Amino acid sequence: MSDFPKAGLLRRLASLMYDGLVVIAFAMLTTIVYLVLIQSLISFGVLSLAGHEDVSALIQDSPMLYGLRAVLLVLVSVLFFSYFWTKSGQTIGMRAWRLKVQTPDGALLSWPKAMLRSLTALLGLGNLLVLVDFKQKRALQDLICGTEVVFLTKEENKKVYNSLD
Repeated sequence: MSDFPKAGLLRRLASLMYDGLVVIAFAMLTTIVYLVLIQSLISFGVLSLAGHEDVSALIQDSPMLYGLRAVLLVLVSVLFFSYFWTKSGQTIGMRAWRLKVQTPDGALLSWPKAMLRSLTALLGLGNLLVLVDFKQKRALQDLICGTEVVFLTKEENKKVYNSLD
């Protein structure tokens, strides 16, 4: 059982705002790479603009290309959160707000658990359940995955960061 207090909604949302900015940057980079890839396929004759004025219009009108882009963007987001949760229990935003996600016995998340937790967070809306679970302050993703988010002391936050070296 963790010796740290459970994280409340405001800290969780503040952390999510920080992480959201990073995820948006990764999403933009992913979109650029995807556009270059599609343009390359057009240049090599594998795909055709088929009357569309540009690559973006082609993607918008093609359910397959549009769906693939959506899957890539979700995958980037899931991998971002999962990587940090499995490595240290803290994303960039969680580090800034001294939060850590862990199992109730204090262990780091496995990749499958971290990926499931990311998907079940429902773009952060799962955190609203913290308002109802007064005692344990669990979000929807915590209930589904058997995790908790704790509020670390400054010293413990430094230890988590220094353990990454």
